[in-house]
Amino acid sequence: MRFILKLVIVESPAKAKTISKILGKEYVVESSIGHIRDLPADSSEIPAKYKAEKWSRLGVNIEKDFEPLYVVSKGKKKQVKKLKDLLKNATELYLATDEDREGESISWHLLEVLKPKVPVKRLAFHEITESAIKAALENPRQVDSHMVTAQATRRVLDRLYGYELSPLLWRKIAPKLSAGRVQSVATRLIVEKERARMAFKSAAYMSLQADFLAEQSKFKADLREYEGQKVASSKDFDANTGEPKNKVLVLNKDNIEQVIERIKSEDFMVDNVVTKPMKTSPKPPFTTSTLQQDANHKLGFSSKRTMQVAQKLYENG
Repeated sequence: MRFILKLVIVESPAKAKTISKILGKEYVVESSIGHIRDLPADSSEIPAKYKAEKWSRLGVNIEKDFEPLYVVSKGKKKQVKKLKDLLKNATELYLATDEDREGESISWHLLEVLKPKVPVKRLAFHEITESAIKAALENPRQVDSHMVTAQATRRVLDRLYGYELSPLLWRKIAPKLSAGRVQSVATRLIVEKERARMAFKSAAYMSLQADFLAEQSKFKADLREYEGQKVASSKDFDANTGEPKNKVLVLNKDNIEQVIERIKSEDFMVDNVVTKPMKTSPKPPFTTSTLQQDANHKLGFSSKRTMQVAQKLYENG
């Protein structure tokens, strides 16, 4: 029997292929193809001993501190068997899934299902390059239980929101609509903003700006105060009534010409000049959100396409 020296498990077949080329023949790199376990997708995945429980439809035991019920997904049983067979011939197991909540969760589920009897090490790296992978091998760690719990919490919340709210949408609005812990809250915020927009009362006012020349320097200045009275700006109006919130001078077509004529005859002086250093910094690295925004604005990419391209770049090293 041929003994594998070291088994490395990642979550993506493409990632496995790239890492395998870097590590060489001493390692066997295999993929879990994403999550191997999840909450039951439907009643057919609920184990027989739990089917009679009131909470079984949710896959979350709400009577036992919201304990999740995990099952090996239907489409992953073949891959799980393959991983178990490989592990039989391994002397070490390396879990090299992504270093985020989902990746940490995948590693934890692999431990729970595979039950390895050989030393296990968690590898974490942010780029698929030879130097990054070697650094991870030299500095392995254990699975982070806090990140695993964070992912489990997110998954349970998704299930509780989705399974309870989605059927309500089907009955009240239209079939096949979905609700969730993020989109439902985001929808609420959008609705509140739209209601505020609909209730908004516009206000008619003008502002006054003048061009000045002082010691060969040109600059613009806004009229902020006139005859001891503050000149109204957008912040001074009530959004619901369109009326000024405070006692201010509202410039409009009836009085602005008079104000202009008055200030034309005045002499102005620069009261103070403040000089201070300005600091400019390079743009920070992309976050997922800013990457999606820039790709959409500059390239017309959808969020889905952007993430597919980013994932491919990552997996190809």
